[in-house]
Amino acid sequence: MDRRQFMIGSGLAAGAALGAGPPFAQAYPNQLVRLVVPFSAGSLTDIVARSVAEKLAAKWKQQVIVENRPGIAGVSSVVRGPTDGSQLMLTSNGHTVIGVVNKTLGFDPVKDFAGISRVATTASLLIVPPDAPFRTLAEFIAAAKAKPDALSYGSAGIGSSTGIAAELFKQLTGTQMVLVPHRGLPESQVSVIRGDTAMAFTFFSVGGDLIQAGKLKALAVTGTARLPQLPDVPTFAEAGLPAFVYDSWFGLMAPAATPKPIVAQLSQDIREAMADPDLARRFAAQGVEITTSTPEDFDAELRNDADRYGKLVVGGG
Repeated sequence: MDRRQFMIGSGLAAGAALGAGPPFAQAYPNQLVRLVVPFSAGSLTDIVARSVAEKLAAKWKQQVIVENRPGIAGVSSVVRGPTDGSQLMLTSNGHTVIGVVNKTLGFDPVKDFAGISRVATTASLLIVPPDAPFRTLAEFIAAAKAKPDALSYGSAGIGSSTGIAAELFKQLTGTQMVLVPHRGLPESQVSVIRGDTAMAFTFFSVGGDLIQAGKLKALAVTGTARLPQLPDVPTFAEAGLPAFVYDSWFGLMAPAATPKPIVAQLSQDIREAMADPDLARRFAAQGVEITTSTPEDFDAELRNDADRYGKLVVGGG
């Protein structure tokens, strides 16, 4: 080997040692990226996912397609799908307890996924039919306590964000109600409007227009302050239930076998894409706050929520 060959070889080795990374990470993404949403179209998770896809597509100059695959089948398709970063999943914190709800999953919802970044958080609203006799949260709780299991509540399932909110609510209030699961939040809201269910939890971005139009009645909202869009709806603390503290998060994940350089790049890209002030204003108008995180922090949050909410769901179910 002559001196020139030695210098070239040494330079390549040094570049690798300095973290230049393998070719697949350098080129990512070099193909269409599918963003799977395990909820129906029109759900808040879907709305957030489409904003994320739009921003990433613009940043990457690459097509990012949102695919709605509701339920366990959608999550399973990501676990068993490609691990090159071409298929990702955007879901909510209900994901952390699906293993508790369904013992025959065939995969671990935490260990079999790599957290990329939390994307956003939002407050939850407790809604009842517009002609319901409950004028306040206290009146609703009293009615539920007076006749255990006489009232029903809708949600996108016990393992969904709204399902967890309902379980936490029942635990804190000592009430017993019957769950009526639905395909997603839009369907759950329709059941409340019709009076088929007495209560449900929703988000302003999904049910805000219906509340403002008088088609749904909101009794309380989570968070430390009232929503500017619904100034007459008290917080749970103001309504007499300060212990009810629950906000939903939405986050981006990949199969656990996805190479770490791709996960790291995705996390950095999502943080940069979501820093757009116009997007923050657009989300704020829907009661949603952009909150991103590192893969390490998001993985830790997934483990903590799986433990906390898993115990809650077991106790409630």
